[in-house]
Amino acid sequence: MQVSQDMESDSSLLTSELEQEQKQKEAIYEQLLMQMMGQMQTQTPDSRVIKPKPGLCVKTFSLPNKQKVFVNICQSTAIPPPPQLSKEQLLDLLQSDDPTSYKVPMSLGEPHAELDNNSQGCTAYDVVINNEFFEKCQKDQLFLQFVIAVSLEGLENKYSIELSREWKMLKNRKFLGSVNNQNIRTKSKPIIQELTVLLSIPSPEFCLLVEPPAGDPEYLIAEIQLPGVQSSRSLLLDLGEDRLVLTARPSLFHLDCFFPLYVDPEKSMAQFNMNTQMLTVTMQVTHL
Repeated sequence: MQVSQDMESDSSLLTSELEQEQKQKEAIYEQLLMQMMGQMQTQTPDSRVIKPKPGLCVKTFSLPNKQKVFVNICQSTAIPPPPQLSKEQLLDLLQSDDPTSYKVPMSLGEPHAELDNNSQGCTAYDVVINNEFFEKCQKDQLFLQFVIAVSLEGLENKYSIELSREWKMLKNRKFLGSVNNQNIRTKSKPIIQELTVLLSIPSPEFCLLVEPPAGDPEYLIAEIQLPGVQSSRSLLLDLGEDRLVLTARPSLFHLDCFFPLYVDPEKSMAQFNMNTQMLTVTMQVTHL
């Protein structure tokens, strides 16, 4: 019995020593961990990690090598919204002497290699904007084209690349690749860059013709010269009874003109000639 008690005492002492040793190791480990955390906080002050939500995906290509590039326009509540602006105010701003006064906060992610639908290699970038501003862009084509133009310009400035302004939005895909976290700073020199809209949009040359030239007019024809525009997909045309508003690649041309005659928008047609780079809008005159 005595032997058994001695063995039990020794066993208890050994267990106690092991527990103490384990606690010491845990304390050292915790201390090292706290030191590492402190170093990390020093290296990335006032920063936070966000998980953006997919929004839409735009396909374009790099210049001059014409390699496929996809831009994922994402959304997050962590990105501050730009100042409130109506469509009319945006049009006025783009024609003003100081279009740089409107800034769009956004986070520009690092390029990542992906595969397209044909299993071909391509490059993708993630651009994160405020979720409410994203919804506004979804509802208004002018704001959508505007934010895509600003995103392309921002990527060009940050990564010293050149991207085509001829883009196509993917219909059935909100994101190419996998959604990655982005690290943003909340104070000085933020990764969320307030990108200046370096736009000074000129009005294109145009003329209005009446057919027939004599007698009661049946058609009003607008011929608009758009040098540098390669595709009708980069044109946004709004036609009213007495007004035409055209935006050609938000960073290129903008036209807003009133007609001396009333026309029927539903019985009008527009045709873009890629060779002459001329947009012809044929509008049927209405006699009130």
